Amino acid sequence: MSIAETRVPTKKIGNKDTVTFTDNASGKSVDFPVMDGTVGPRVVDIRKLYGEMDMFTYDPGYTSTGSCESKITYIDGDKGELLYRGYPIEQLAEKSDFLEVAYLLLKGELPDAAEKAKFVKDITNHTMVHEQLASFLRGFRRDAHPMAIMCGLVGALSAFYHDSTDINDPRQRMIASYRMIAKMPTMAAMAYKYSTGQPLVYPMNKLGYAENFLRMTFSVPCEEYDINPVMATAMDKIFILHADHEQNASTSTVRLAGSSGANPFACIAAGIASLWGPAHGGANEAVLKMLNEIGTKERIPEFIARAKDKNDNFRLSGFGHRVYKNFDPRATVLRATCHEVLEQLGDARDEPLLELAMELEHIALNDQYFIDRKLYPNVDFYSGIILKAMGFPTSMFTVLFAIARTVGWVAQWNEMIEDPDQKIGRPRQLYTGVMRRDYPASKKR
Repeated sequence: MSIAETRVPTKKIGNKDTVTFTDNASGKSVDFPVMDGTVGPRVVDIRKLYGEMDMFTYDPGYTSTGSCESKITYIDGDKGELLYRGYPIEQLAEKSDFLEVAYLLLKGELPDAAEKAKFVKDITNHTMVHEQLASFLRGFRRDAHPMAIMCGLVGALSAFYHDSTDINDPRQRMIASYRMIAKMPTMAAMAYKYSTGQPLVYPMNKLGYAENFLRMTFSVPCEEYDINPVMATAMDKIFILHADHEQNASTSTVRLAGSSGANPFACIAAGIASLWGPAHGGANEAVLKMLNEIGTKERIPEFIARAKDKNDNFRLSGFGHRVYKNFDPRATVLRATCHEVLEQLGDARDEPLLELAMELEHIALNDQYFIDRKLYPNVDFYSGIILKAMGFPTSMFTVLFAIARTVGWVAQWNEMIEDPDQKIGRPRQLYTGVMRRDYPASKKR
């Protein structure tokens, strides 16, 4: 059996450090360059590993593998830091709005007043969808999950907008990007309205992005809809906080689909399918399911004890984060927003689960067990409570995530298309199946 070892850089090629990979069986050694990003861990460039050593790396989940070079988002889990194009998420959530953040992610810099006005106008002019898409919508069962509907509607956009599917044309890529950012709230509201049996509501271009979505979702033709500014601000912040998150599962899916040359609408539909998973976009829905399981404030001590019991499989959803080893910076922003929303609703909320959630938050923030393990409430905990308070059913939670993340997906997809080093995604495998064998006749099996 061949034994290989890797040594920390011992020499340089030009001005670059290298890592030496040695196969002890053959005695062959190869130097691989070490790459430095703007910030973050150094990266070993192993693109020539197979050609030079006839070996692959084994990395389930790609947790130690950099699949691309990107300038969009950076996460430091130990520091609890999230940057969009270098800007801290806390500053953007406090001072910016979603469409300005969308411009930043797409273009790389914050817009000036004229650039922002034009961008908002361009997005707003694309908010309507082709009327025949409503006929497509009605093909779904009434009880279809909204995410199933979104997968179908977004994938179907390529059948309606042939003038923006050429990925080699920068202008068509831009038009497709704008269309998806603009139409996603419209289609999400359509999915919600269809499930309730209410008539579809067209967008209104004089409204802001979050305001327009709330109106399309909750208004009915028979009466005026008054937009609550606290709710609209909360919705806008949720969109900002979920707009991008580095190379997560759904973003990697968009990039992988796009690497084959698939049209942008198909790529975003693939991202929605990946986001649907409970380990990814369904986390805030899991929070509400957990609260329903707990049921009453009197049962909280029982479930806290179960969470601390190593022999119990129960886990508190919405606490801690696999990336952030400290406090989730998005949760810091959304905690204040959550309390603002609940205070605004006052007695109108009349929802025992929300009171239960606040009591659970208080215990977790003060219990030494959670403090020592840094199991703070995360962004999914607070977003789930806010969306529940606003009146969204849990089935819509991941759809709202998809609205926000579309901006990040589009930005990442465009960056991938323009990257000269990008190749079609083709992960390798460690094969552990049977060796080659001959086909036996049925009577010999």
